[in-house]
Amino acid sequence: MAQTTLVHSHWHESIEQQVKTSFFHDQTWLDLIARRYGYTLHLLTTTNSQGQITGILPLFFMHSPLTGRRLVSLPFSDFCSLISTDEASTNDLVDQAIALAKKRNVRYLELRSGSNATLAQRSDLVASNLYVRWLLPLTSDPDALWAGLRKPVQRQIKKAQNQDIQVRNAQQRTDMQLYYQLHLKTRSKHGMPAQSLSFFYDLWDTYQSQEHVQLLLADYQGSTIAGMILLASGDTVRYAYGASDEQYLNLAPNNLLLWKAMTWGSTNGYQTLDLGRTACDNQGLMEFKRRWGATKEELPYYYYPQMAGLTATSENSTKYQLMTSWWKRLPLQIAGPLGGYLYKHLG
Repeated sequence: MAQTTLVHSHWHESIEQQVKTSFFHDQTWLDLIARRYGYTLHLLTTTNSQGQITGILPLFFMHSPLTGRRLVSLPFSDFCSLISTDEASTNDLVDQAIALAKKRNVRYLELRSGSNATLAQRSDLVASNLYVRWLLPLTSDPDALWAGLRKPVQRQIKKAQNQDIQVRNAQQRTDMQLYYQLHLKTRSKHGMPAQSLSFFYDLWDTYQSQEHVQLLLADYQGSTIAGMILLASGDTVRYAYGASDEQYLNLAPNNLLLWKAMTWGSTNGYQTLDLGRTACDNQGLMEFKRRWGATKEELPYYYYPQMAGLTATSENSTKYQLMTSWWKRLPLQIAGPLGGYLYKHLG
């Protein structure tokens, strides 16, 4: 059954609890993505004989002149599990998704569901294993948190503290513009388009009053040199976006920001810091996250009828290298507005 909003009184108890703790299944996030990028939301559900919702799979339909027709669960979300009470409900949701893909005549259906035994057994889905996610357990004991860090990480944090870098929780909307300037530079350095400033304002306007978004900024000698955006829900705080000024990286501001994210999450009762998706090809970033005490979890994506799209492209591939090397050459005054325009075509 496809719909655009859910009647909360009809949840199966176990499904309701999972949805409540999942940031990316929340109706607020789904509405933000639909509003910002103009995608069409399809909420696929299954029900039992009592009319209770026993499964949910949100999908966005995208029709782009640049990247074609696609169904994705979910764009701009590293991980969106398929939530169901049983194997039959899971298969029903996938059958619905494939039927919708055929009806919409899409190039491909992409499910960013992570490990799922039922999906893995389906012969009509193609699995891609280009990514893992990193999860860092939090504890209310700051000494235990510190002890879980490897010595090089501890030294970098102390170095930043000794340089008198100050980390603050942003309190006003205009701070998002400070972050965006760093984000644009960082994305361009890595050869990737950046979201628009309007997207970050949307995050602030939608979530800041509920404290589901936290913007941490690192200041040094009167300048903001690094920033990090956290998204929180349930028992998990998520490292969603991070950026920094390259000329100050020797001061290790990103290490101090991540340490502040850990202590903020711990102080506020969160049990896990999700460090996000990492390409398996990026061994440097994999090792960086490992040094913080995080453990990796497999993050397969599933496709029908074939593996396609940006997230199905290896970072070591010639195609990926050509795309990023070309983008790195663009001046920021061009990369900024162009990236803001292109981003909705990349989800």
